[in-house]
Amino acid sequence: MSTVDALTDQAMVVLQDRPVVPLSAWLARIVGECAGSGRTLQLVTPLDSRLSLPLRTAAAGAEVQWVVRNSDGYYEGLTGRPLRWSGATFVPVPEARDYAPGFTTRPTAPIGSQLTLVYRTRHAADGYLAGPVERLLQLLTGKLPAGLGPAEPLEHPWRPDRLAEYARGRSTARLIVVGDGPRPAQAICDFSTTEAGGTAEVTTVTIGYAPADPPPLQHLPSLVGALAAEQPVASLFVQLTPGRADLTTEPRWTGAPAPVALAVAGTVAGPSGIPGQPVGPPRSPLTLFPLGDGRSPDGWQRHSLLMQHLSSA
Repeated sequence: MSTVDALTDQAMVVLQDRPVVPLSAWLARIVGECAGSGRTLQLVTPLDSRLSLPLRTAAAGAEVQWVVRNSDGYYEGLTGRPLRWSGATFVPVPEARDYAPGFTTRPTAPIGSQLTLVYRTRHAADGYLAGPVERLLQLLTGKLPAGLGPAEPLEHPWRPDRLAEYARGRSTARLIVVGDGPRPAQAICDFSTTEAGGTAEVTTVTIGYAPADPPPLQHLPSLVGALAAEQPVASLFVQLTPGRADLTTEPRWTGAPAPVALAVAGTVAGPSGIPGQPVGPPRSPLTLFPLGDGRSPDGWQRHSLLMQHLSSA
């Protein structure tokens, strides 16, 4: 059984020495305890460990920090920032001016592309909560999802009523949904109850592509239109991130994400130089704004301009 290896006023330290560290039910519970106590969960692994996508998503938040042990030193697994133990928590090394050496070593597997789609929507009190994630995964993989659950391994085969029961049973809920297609596909679904009694949803769907299997970005307009035709969403953001096709994360630099497109509800005019493309049916139109090829950092400048334009409209 897993245990907390050190407990201070500032941190819970957990040592994990395994090839892939998942978001187990025990770790998910510890994350919740840290959020309630104001502590940080500091997950310490060796250099050759990887994080699953759900645990890597948790490590991007304030409650979890991935600490990598390499030779006689430590560093932050997602940033490469050198760390040291202060007696109460791992803290940045103040005199460090560069990435930790382990962070700049070559990845252990070929680096492909991870296509990420983040959509936001609101459901009525009696709405079909599973609809958008089910349809988007089906469009991307050709099959219905395979399973769902709050932790890994997933507890249940895919059942839309099970997702709705879990999401509506609490003020906030996070669920993992896994795809069943030829490529690794996972969704992290965040639900929260609205004041009107409905449910707000923010879901991130990620598909892994090998280096010789690039994402079919040319089909993005038709895919977004097909989603909007059956499951209207308020917005959908698309980006590419260099990474392993199996969706696990190594504690090494593999490249920065870059935007591909942003779709927003309605018929919207974009700023100069960023033309919008209508997609979806007239009853639930979306406007899709191309931002880049997912590889050039220039796309973030267009994203910034577009967001400023939309916020002032």
